[in-house]
Amino acid sequence: MAPLIAHLSTTVSAPQAPTWVRLTELGAAVLFVLALKGLSSPKSARRGNLLGALGAGVATVVIFFYGTEYYGAGLTNLKGNLPFIVGAIAIGSLIGWIAAKRVQMTQMPQMVALFNGVGGGAAAVVSVVEFTSTSGESKSALTATVFTVLVGAVSFSGSILTFMKLQELMTSRPVVLPLGRYVTSLAGIGTITTAILLIANPANTLLYVLLGMSLLMGLLLVLPVGGADVPIVISLLNAFTGLSVAASGYVLGNTLLIVAGTLVGASGTLLTRMMAAAMGRPLTNTLFGAFTAKAITASGSAEDRPVKSASPDDVAIMLSYARKVIIVPGYGLAVAQAQNTIRELVELLSAKGIQVDYAIHPVAGRMPGHMNVLLAEANVPYDQLKEMDEINPEFAEADVALVVGANDVVNPAARDDKTAPIYGMPILNVDQAGQVVFLKRSMRPGFAGIENELLFDPKTSLLFGDAKETLTKVVGAVKAL
Repeated sequence: MAPLIAHLSTTVSAPQAPTWVRLTELGAAVLFVLALKGLSSPKSARRGNLLGALGAGVATVVIFFYGTEYYGAGLTNLKGNLPFIVGAIAIGSLIGWIAAKRVQMTQMPQMVALFNGVGGGAAAVVSVVEFTSTSGESKSALTATVFTVLVGAVSFSGSILTFMKLQELMTSRPVVLPLGRYVTSLAGIGTITTAILLIANPANTLLYVLLGMSLLMGLLLVLPVGGADVPIVISLLNAFTGLSVAASGYVLGNTLLIVAGTLVGASGTLLTRMMAAAMGRPLTNTLFGAFTAKAITASGSAEDRPVKSASPDDVAIMLSYARKVIIVPGYGLAVAQAQNTIRELVELLSAKGIQVDYAIHPVAGRMPGHMNVLLAEANVPYDQLKEMDEINPEFAEADVALVVGANDVVNPAARDDKTAPIYGMPILNVDQAGQVVFLKRSMRPGFAGIENELLFDPKTSLLFGDAKETLTKVVGAVKAL
């Protein structure tokens, strides 16, 4: 939506905008701020989304009709391109509506990555058009244009690759090219050098070289990232898109674009830092750690090691006679669409006087807040959702920790194994609970690609199968007790 506003504003912008237009733009900016505030809590996230959509819609409509009403000179160009503009709006709206209706909760991270990439790519394309269709720009405007092309293209290609990893169209593990660190370093130096040369000597050829090198940089930055680090990269690329939109707003003289882009860039940067802190290591390690990581040699196949299996009846008895139970949701819960079933189980246990809480890890799932949104969809009370720092001291008091589809965020290797790719990541202290129950489809490792030694602990029981089906059986068994 923001790049569309930018494109329209290139035709209709003028210094003498009427008061009602400025007031409407101010109102849209306030809606963007309120939307961001609403997204800070699961309780108000839906309202925040609606406010943001309303602000973007108002801004687009006002700019569109503002140009047709007040600029006779620009009206000719607008009329000539009107079928294309209306057609693009219609096609984009239809695609967005269908995608939003059909996307499953498990695919929401992929959708966010894809839409974020499209936004960055659109900002880059608008800046390319601006560069090739104008001349005599000031150095500051030219610098902002080049910055938008560079960052927007990196965001586009990086987000598309992130989408492919999340969608499992390619391996989710780190991909390290031969001499990868040197290739990435040389590509980065070449991209920045090309950008500087383009500012010093504007030329279309250099612009297209910069565009191609920036797209390559996006791929090189994301390829070495894998496993549980992908959500951090999503947040970082989101910040890149915001910065590119803000820079394009400066180029086009559109204050609303600057406000919207700055909000996205600032919030994305803060969230990236918070996510990196939740992983227990600096952002540079997330992006470039694969270049220095040592290969891990498995001592044996997980299928060859004994584990303790449990039946739904066993788990029901274990839960029903507990005093305190902590539920740890993960990606497997989202895959099985078992959020309503787990809520029903919790309600049954609570009716028996058992204290039940949900332990929410910052990077559980495939993106920040994934578990919060999933459980909010099932109308789980917000006071039952406890963040990692709050819930961790309580595991030692819990009789049972029920892990539903999570693996990496409870893996003790993050504390004990310095060779593990997740070493240093703060985890949920599930291993401190009296009994641990894992709901898993198989013994396959988690997204990080490493085994979880907690699965082989004598106090751990495994309930194999689809989470929704097995939870449904556990619910039935609890009711029968």
